Amino acid sequence: MDLAVRAGLLGWKFVFLDDLTVKSELPSKFKAFRFQQHRWSCGPANLFRKMIMEIIRNKRVTLWKKLYLIYSFFFLRKILVHFFTFFFYCVVLPTSVFFPEVNIPAWSTFFIPSLITFFIVIATPRSFYLVIFWVLFENVMSMHRTKGTFIGILERGRVNEWVVTEKLGDALKTTLLPQIGKPRNGCFESMNSKEIMMGIYILCCACYGLFFGNTLLYLYLFMQAVAFLVSGVGFVGT
Repeated sequence: MDLAVRAGLLGWKFVFLDDLTVKSELPSKFKAFRFQQHRWSCGPANLFRKMIMEIIRNKRVTLWKKLYLIYSFFFLRKILVHFFTFFFYCVVLPTSVFFPEVNIPAWSTFFIPSLITFFIVIATPRSFYLVIFWVLFENVMSMHRTKGTFIGILERGRVNEWVVTEKLGDALKTTLLPQIGKPRNGCFESMNSKEIMMGIYILCCACYGLFFGNTLLYLYLFMQAVAFLVSGVGFVGT
């Protein structure tokens, strides 16, 4: 990303080759996926901190490209989206059930997010049936992306940590590579305390909304709580 931004600031043009495909692999373990997402959110945020003044002072590109880099490429997609997803859908929205006088408009909770989700998944129609699970899981991962973004922006803690993402590849199909063993501590090794705490909190909000609320928000909260708890007890990945 650093090279791409610097090349763009030199006035280079990029061509997207739609017909060029490469193999890719998702991490099979949830903890490995968390490390990967931390790196993918912390890195861009830290790069934004380091390069924002260089972008502003650049003389080779137009003002429009500078605004695009600062607002759309970095601030909106790499920073704001993580903060908004986590704090709004996992903190503000669940907590709102305790304050019935607070009226959150439907366009902000359903219509606009549904439209954005539709435009994202329309590129992969074969996976459309997984869209609900994907949205709930993305909200779970937004917690780690928000944390990584904070670390990158403030340049604290694990900002320069590089953890290679563990992937199985063909390790389970060949005798040339070591087999992946089970963790020594059994089920406790796969427990994720942050997800469990968030799941319990959202579950409490859902129960309160079911018994005392006057909207159907509790339906979403129950599904989101299950997503956090399933991730928390280690039922995601191998």
